Amino acid sequence: MSKLSEAFRNKTLTAFLTAGDPDINSTEDFVMQMVRAGVDIVEISIPFSDPIAENEVVQASTLRALKVGITIDNVFELVESLRKKTDVAIVFLTYLNPIFNYGYELFFQKCNKLGVEGVIIPDLPYEEKEEVQTFAQKYGVDVICILTVEPKERVRKIACCAGGFIYLISPFNSPTSKQEDLQNLKETIKEIKKVTNTPLVLGFGTPSSNDIKIAKELSQGLVVGSKIVRIIAQYGKNASEKIYEYVKTLKDAL
Repeated sequence: MSKLSEAFRNKTLTAFLTAGDPDINSTEDFVMQMVRAGVDIVEISIPFSDPIAENEVVQASTLRALKVGITIDNVFELVESLRKKTDVAIVFLTYLNPIFNYGYELFFQKCNKLGVEGVIIPDLPYEEKEEVQTFAQKYGVDVICILTVEPKERVRKIACCAGGFIYLISPFNSPTSKQEDLQNLKETIKEIKKVTNTPLVLGFGTPSSNDIKIAKELSQGLVVGSKIVRIIAQYGKNASEKIYEYVKTLKDAL
């Protein structure tokens, strides 16, 4: 059984951070604080110069990491070091261009060797997934899809081929009413469940208590990102205990 499969035995907390923000040693410490707090999956972002799918908070963390010279090899070295301390499930978030430049085969081979369970590629269109999927499957790495509240046909089309887990972004930041958002979310999840049993998690940048309640009711888990990145931006190298406290609070709430 993979680490991702084991993670979904109960409600799952996935915590996001950017590798190298503010430096790679701090990132390792932050991840271990998350593990101490009970996180189930760690989502590590590989810095890229054009993170088009990210909000301003995460974009700023990426720029900070790039300024200190973080590379893909640095991130692999980070995971290699983490693997001496923890067997927590780890997934990467990165973009297609860095993987292409690094080499699909080498990238996924290293993921396999170091125990990276999955990769999220926000700018990889479903229609072009096969060129990456071939190498990912060869090395047993899941290409994890991100979904939003989209037309039903497209949701079903993408979800039926999903691996690892499905990352469904909450629509609650849209200008529509909360009730409309919730209904749209429920309908989207219903469509997903028609075509796959792959675990589904809900993504919130900074989840409220109501968001956590919704995640518990409608999905197999919660993804949190922006709040952790904000803590790092505020406290820098001294963010460890704040990250632990925040992640522990979320895990206890699930």
